[in-house]
Amino acid sequence: MTNILAQSTLNIQTDESARGKPLPSHAKCVVIGGGVVGCSILFHLSKFGWKDVILLERNELTSGSSWHAAGQIHTISSDPNISRLQSYTINLYKEIEELSGQSVGLHLTGGFYLASNKTWYDYLKRERSKARYMGLNQEFISPEEVARRHPLINPKYYHAALWDDQDGDLDPSGTTYAFAKAARHYGGQYFTHTPVIATKMRSDGQWEVTTSRGTVIAEHVVNCGGLWAREVGHMAGLNLPVQPMEHHYLLTDRIEEVATFGSRLPCGFDYEANLYFRQERDGMLLGTYEPVGVPWKVGGTPWDFGHELLQPNLEHIADRLELGFERIPALANAGIKDAINGPFTFGPDGNPMIGPVPGMRNYWCAVGVMAGFCQGGGVGLTMAEWMIDGEPSIDVWAMDVARFGKWASPDWGTVKSCENYERRFVMTFPNETLPKGRRQQTTALYDRLVAKGARMGQAFGLENALWFANGPEDAHEIPTFERNRSFDYVAAECKAVSEAVAGIEIANFGKHEIKGPGARAWLDRTMAGFVPKPGRIALNPMITEKGRVYGDLTVACLAEDHFMLFGSGGMQDAHSRFWAKTLPADVTHKNQTAEWHGIALSGPKSRELLAWITRDDVSAEAFKFRDTRQTFVGGVPVILNRISFSGELGFELYCHPQYLIRLSEAIEEAGADLGYRWYGSRALMSLRLEKGWGAWGLEFRPDFNAIECGMDSLINWKKDFVGKATTLKAKEEGPKRKLVVLTIDTPIDVSLDEAVMAGDEAVGYITSGGYAHRLGKSMAMAYVATAHSAPGTKLQVEILGERYDAEVQDGAIYDPSGQRMRA
Repeated sequence: MTNILAQSTLNIQTDESARGKPLPSHAKCVVIGGGVVGCSILFHLSKFGWKDVILLERNELTSGSSWHAAGQIHTISSDPNISRLQSYTINLYKEIEELSGQSVGLHLTGGFYLASNKTWYDYLKRERSKARYMGLNQEFISPEEVARRHPLINPKYYHAALWDDQDGDLDPSGTTYAFAKAARHYGGQYFTHTPVIATKMRSDGQWEVTTSRGTVIAEHVVNCGGLWAREVGHMAGLNLPVQPMEHHYLLTDRIEEVATFGSRLPCGFDYEANLYFRQERDGMLLGTYEPVGVPWKVGGTPWDFGHELLQPNLEHIADRLELGFERIPALANAGIKDAINGPFTFGPDGNPMIGPVPGMRNYWCAVGVMAGFCQGGGVGLTMAEWMIDGEPSIDVWAMDVARFGKWASPDWGTVKSCENYERRFVMTFPNETLPKGRRQQTTALYDRLVAKGARMGQAFGLENALWFANGPEDAHEIPTFERNRSFDYVAAECKAVSEAVAGIEIANFGKHEIKGPGARAWLDRTMAGFVPKPGRIALNPMITEKGRVYGDLTVACLAEDHFMLFGSGGMQDAHSRFWAKTLPADVTHKNQTAEWHGIALSGPKSRELLAWITRDDVSAEAFKFRDTRQTFVGGVPVILNRISFSGELGFELYCHPQYLIRLSEAIEEAGADLGYRWYGSRALMSLRLEKGWGAWGLEFRPDFNAIECGMDSLINWKKDFVGKATTLKAKEEGPKRKLVVLTIDTPIDVSLDEAVMAGDEAVGYITSGGYAHRLGKSMAMAYVATAHSAPGTKLQVEILGERYDAEVQDGAIYDPSGQRMRA
């Protein structure tokens, strides 16, 4: 494809007024990259009050991916908060069109999500349930109604379709310019034909941004490089795990049924056929994510690439086209006017990578936004809130760059980005583990546990055991929305924990060492709870200035000036980033997650086992619940904590990785006559449900304050701490929603995000759940409106389109007094 063809088939604009302006010497913020995401960030920062914000673009605005995007917009996403931001983005387009005087070419036609088999129908039922509590206007319609609204579609292939009246399409080039011109309305400036050559941090914390037209000194830098995100990152010593991928869509010649329909046809998605489609003038646009993705320019994007397309390869998508011709028969007889093959940048999990980069001061990124015209407005809003207010207004962990650590290498990013591209319209089930990019991080026990039948998952790049089968040849399960073959194995693991003793690896917990003369004072200010005395442990919420929960941490005091903090492994870089903003000179922080692995023992015989392999007195009187000490267990040095997340008597044993095999052998040998077995995270998540204990990323997230999620009982209200004023205000006002424990009368367990109903009203949603094997009940945790949160309240939960009776419980059901874990 030549540049001439590209110019003839797609709407590309230029703005001569953006050229020739003198480049300012200083700026509050420099945004690098003039695609839709960069222009949205420029707009939002300017609108919200930052006046000295400039955008630098190496060529014209939209050079790269924005100009050749298909322009189809929709609200559905796997993460509810991303769906909210996509809805915000679509609603924003009228505003920027009016401000800028630039048409965005918006057509809100509504759209179909087509289910051609039961599996996809079940998936759409889950999406409809999420839409209930999110306030999105989605409804199921019959195949016959699909054909009435879109007469080109053959309804015989479909069970049903989910309809969303907010879906549609727009003009990508016009939309990008509308953001830029609307930003100019608020004082933002953009400079085209101004390539950035280098970025360098100065000793005063500001950034030198060197361009072909001079240098700008900026307080903040935002990498919105798009296809060049990797190259822009390299200028600052940053390696981003993103990968441009080739992507095809077709534009047809005139189709008579389209031209004479009388109104613009709805857009749509066919998941099984792996197709998306919409009207384009008097013809159709048909796109696909082919089953074998083609990464583009793995070694780096050429700087001279711009408004160009790649050579199309229709053979690569032939099987998808055949399905499209079956299901939209008019396409088979329509001529292909243009075949578009252009690169888009994908991230490892398909979601954007945005926010402040951990370990770097005032360096931000917004990259891998492959659905830029669905998400660009929401990304701009989030980034502006984060930069100006210090935190976003909603939890955006699904997009946070901190969810990938240094383990997420460029090579790994290419492998996972390809996998995500190929699975764009492929079902991923709640119990499914994806095959590519595995064993990026492993512990010393990996091979041993796999040999024992461990089915592994991956969290923050680290392999961890989900459940144990009878051996490696038996360690498989069929992905499903319903109970699967791991059910009986997990039940056996729970039984071992409750009746004997079992062990689970805890390498994937985050571990942070805090030392120094000012450590206690800093922790007292940073943590909302009580900072323990030497030899003791305290559970602590960590709260942001705006009163949102940002951490659920176990603080262990090893000495007056020496603490270990244990928390979410996935949040380890995010927590490090959070603490770096306030860490004083007399306190040091080290993320030691990789330096401390270990094993947690749980069960009524766990003390007996521990006593066999340590010389310490670990009796109930000598080693109390929430005690900690540095000692020797199994002949190796450990940090020994008496704490439990299973609800049974338990101990955590942390050691350096080189000691882990010896420690595990000592445990297995001593436990042989006590019924010892290994267990995985599936069992642990079941056990903690019965105790009503929330988990980070599910019940505990920055969407909630400490009052809503029940953490207020851990707060030390007599001291000053970060976020106290807003948390105290929330306490005085009372929560509008509360975290509750539910039992559900259902043969199908919840997974995530199902609607909680009171009559026909959605009053909350499920945060997590599953089967409670000790109690023999299906359970869940949920946030519900306070009026429906009292113990004994009868509700319903919508699971795969059916409503099942549920009842709010009064906290922990299993051992509510906690006697077993305190024994």
